[in-house]
Amino acid sequence: MRRGIAATALVASLALMATACGGSDSGSDESDGPLTITWWDTSNATNEAPTYQALVKEFEKANPDIKVDYVNVPFDQAQNKFDTAAGAKGAPDILRSEVGWTPAFAKKGFFLPLDGTEALADQDKFQSSLVEQAKYDGKTYGVPLVTDTLALVYNKDLFKQAGISKPPATWDDLKKAAATIKDKTGVDGYWGSTQAYYAQSFLYGEGADTVDADAKKITVKSPAAVKGYETWKSLFGGKGLHKADTTADAYAHIQEAFVSGKVASIIQGPWEITNFYKGSAFKDKANLGIATVPAGSTGKAGAPTGGHNLSVYAGSDQAHQEASLKFLKFMTSAKSQETIALKNSTLPTREDAYTAEVKADPGIAGYQAVLPAAQPRPALPEYSSLWTPLDTELNEVAGGKKSLDEGLSSAQTAIAKLVPDFSK
Repeated sequence: MRRGIAATALVASLALMATACGGSDSGSDESDGPLTITWWDTSNATNEAPTYQALVKEFEKANPDIKVDYVNVPFDQAQNKFDTAAGAKGAPDILRSEVGWTPAFAKKGFFLPLDGTEALADQDKFQSSLVEQAKYDGKTYGVPLVTDTLALVYNKDLFKQAGISKPPATWDDLKKAAATIKDKTGVDGYWGSTQAYYAQSFLYGEGADTVDADAKKITVKSPAAVKGYETWKSLFGGKGLHKADTTADAYAHIQEAFVSGKVASIIQGPWEITNFYKGSAFKDKANLGIATVPAGSTGKAGAPTGGHNLSVYAGSDQAHQEASLKFLKFMTSAKSQETIALKNSTLPTREDAYTAEVKADPGIAGYQAVLPAAQPRPALPEYSSLWTPLDTELNEVAGGKKSLDEGLSSAQTAIAKLVPDFSK
């Protein structure tokens, strides 16, 4: 999971129009040159894409009979773009798919099952939970490329100035720490997000979720879920707790405040590690504290497992699929994942990629330590879509335009349309 990447609509549109049908055009004549496969990469165009582009060149050098048409697609546009392209039988051969998209596209028949192919030849090297998360209906439709989760990231120096020697273990502890930091340093101790993905940890802290996939029941208004959202809401008011930002630029505002030392802690994912280090507060990388998100009243703590898989378009012809499988194996190899981690400070998905050099990065090491508390998403194709109505409603609640009950009731109604066979 990551925020959208800014890009002009014109440039993105022209790039996608030019490449959308490249992978599935089985009638193209490439006998006089290398076979061309198209890859839609959804990584950050500034911080991450250059690393992937360099690996593409390395792959092409090792495989002169294959050319990779690399296209960087803004993350916030990619899901709909691919859905439209695949529905029109003109999708790229390979997609860097967010883990929540993988089962959804697999259900529609857009992705090729990878079990038994060379792309999954090293399956036992990957974290088993990440492979499970790439499955739908018993088959595997993606190879895990990078993984992530949320953590409480904090400014060690500000915590030290306030006399706080360790990160808060519970949300109540966080409230107390925020007040102390405000008193001692004049800086807010915590600034929370109104986005549903970031609020999910509060549900996990109460043993709740938006839905019970096994029981086919919508649970966003269950007593436990409501308690979690009440805790989430309470962190927008009080000494040292920054008020909710309900603007379209809230993500950027929170991030900038943290990296410049204007707020002591936030909840954030490892995709921002490189940007943390660019901030004035973290010129010394050792000043970045990373801890498991605080626990709820049940004593449980956790955050959603995120990340991205590489998947192959089922509509491509056999030659393009075979070349794509070879590319997937290369990109998800231990060597490639190590390179990606060292250049982009993102988390590998296979254990043998966590080399001594990779673990020497304090950001990667910190997030690796909190990964065991990450909670995989249920095998429900619609699951990630459930956060969309919640994004709207929680923003209204945080901004004081709706009560929590009104917001969750509206979200429940919207979710019921997304999973019509679920009961309330």
